[in-house]
Amino acid sequence: MTVRSDRRAAGADAPAADGSGPRIDWAERQDAPVYRVCLWPNRSLSPAGKRTVLIVAAIGLAVPLGPALGTPVFWGLLPFVLGALGFLWLGFRRSDFDGGLTEDLMLWPDEMRVERREPDGRVLRWRAAPYWVRLRLHEEGARVENYLTLKGGGREIELGAFLSPDERAALKDEVESALARVR
Repeated sequence: MTVRSDRRAAGADAPAADGSGPRIDWAERQDAPVYRVCLWPNRSLSPAGKRTVLIVAAIGLAVPLGPALGTPVFWGLLPFVLGALGFLWLGFRRSDFDGGLTEDLMLWPDEMRVERREPDGRVLRWRAAPYWVRLRLHEEGARVENYLTLKGGGREIELGAFLSPDERAALKDEVESALARVR
């Protein structure tokens, strides 16, 4: 369900406070983009796979407890075994939380937008005219291999930070091709 506020009556088309042009509601655009790609982090395990890993780990960690059953050594090892399983479970939970990150890149002949949805619910938005957008793959001297940035609209943003270096290089080629078609 989409909820749109009618801001036109309140001056939505009036210039923005920073002088960057008219304020336009982000969802107002009705025409379909010429190019669109939605990026998200890779999830290598399904919920069933995570359950299987936890069960196998529990069995594997319980094996050394078998001979110690009924002895004081059992009670000494038990907190470490439970701690290891607990940290594994917490790692899966954190991975699920971080998996809520998405980046949506949309391209029209007159506008390019990137909308990044953070796992905590924040939404970060960037837009620029496609003619002025510069896409750069930082290969030499960068901390991260194939670091991809978009520059335009007075800002430079990182694109696809969670992708592998090869995926970022392929994304650069794909976005450059789309930008060339639009220009």
